[in-house]
Amino acid sequence: MKPPPPIGTDTGAIALRGPSYLQQLERRGRLRRTLPLLGPAFVAAIAYVDPGNFATNIAGGAAHGYLLLWVILLANLIGMLVQNLSAKVGIATGRNLPELCREHLPAPASWSLWVQAELIAMATDLAEFIGAALALNLLFGVPLFVAGLMTAVVAFAILGLQQRGYRKFELAIAGLMGVILLGFVYDALHIDGNASAIASGFIPGFDGKDSVLLAVGILGATVMPHVIYLHSALTQNRIEPRDMSERKRLLRFQRIDVTIAMGLAGIINMAMLVIAASAFHDKGLSHVNTIQGAHSHFQTLLGGGAALAFALALLASGFASSSVGTYAGQVVMQGFIRRRIPLFLRRAITMAPALVVIAIGLDPSRALVLSQVVLSFGIPFANRRLTTVVAMAVASLVVGLNVFLLGQTFFG
Repeated sequence: MKPPPPIGTDTGAIALRGPSYLQQLERRGRLRRTLPLLGPAFVAAIAYVDPGNFATNIAGGAAHGYLLLWVILLANLIGMLVQNLSAKVGIATGRNLPELCREHLPAPASWSLWVQAELIAMATDLAEFIGAALALNLLFGVPLFVAGLMTAVVAFAILGLQQRGYRKFELAIAGLMGVILLGFVYDALHIDGNASAIASGFIPGFDGKDSVLLAVGILGATVMPHVIYLHSALTQNRIEPRDMSERKRLLRFQRIDVTIAMGLAGIINMAMLVIAASAFHDKGLSHVNTIQGAHSHFQTLLGGGAALAFALALLASGFASSSVGTYAGQVVMQGFIRRRIPLFLRRAITMAPALVVIAIGLDPSRALVLSQVVLSFGIPFANRRLTTVVAMAVASLVVGLNVFLLGQTFFG
């Protein structure tokens, strides 16, 4: 059985005779007919565990213990809502969000949104490239600048899988997410977490201005604009429904996809903070706020295996999120302004700020955190009235918190 055409294929030329792809899946067992329908949300969810999340979660856990676990839970629930809305748009309309913006907004607005999205791509690339470069440096001693170039090559290789069909690319990203999950599961097994203290972290509260700023950073950096745009493109032509019943079935499995993928991303982020709280904060090491510092202390306190697991998780995060970011950039440009540029040129443009940061010797971990504060955004949705109201409230909350964080970072 041949899989459905890859994203971007003109499915209108496919003759509608014989059983549909969904009907063919019905002949399989429950698991074998479900798995092919999952995948887009895992590609989107990788942005929720990118190196920027490593930096904010470790800093939050080391400085404030388990206090901000509720913020990660809230951010993850917001992410589930927003990614579900984006994926639903792709299935329901057969268009992605940038295309819909171009079709329904004036040309100046569409071009402005495109410029905003490109700036966001540079900010996210900064975190992704620096994270992968740091991991290569920690694992193999590769100089940071060379490691950044190596990251670009690997990202191209992963992204090239998409040309052979969407499924290979999805499986590669899901596999890298599995590496991240296993890395933190391994580290979690080597700490002595206090169950009651962990449970108390889900009760909303703060402890001074610094905890508020970190909470805003965690929340504001979690909902990533580029994968909101991308998720709608991942679902728009992935499987062509023949009728409304098939469309509804795709929507049902899309919700399952988002719930599983975003649930795993939330577990990973919570594990990061819990591990940092137990390994650092509970032992009086609240000053640990860098990737390099965390790796060094993992080596000392938890052993070489824990340090290796952390570095491998960071490497997988950097590689995966970098390739997804480049893919999202192509979707954004093509959707908003109907333009395409060679992937090599796009990668060169968006990775330039990261290489400059590395070359001039700025603190990589500080750059990781700062890269997250520029991810303010606004995005439209078309849904039922209650869903629209909730989505608008969530978008306003995230944008407002990002504006607050920018002000506190640069003027506070």
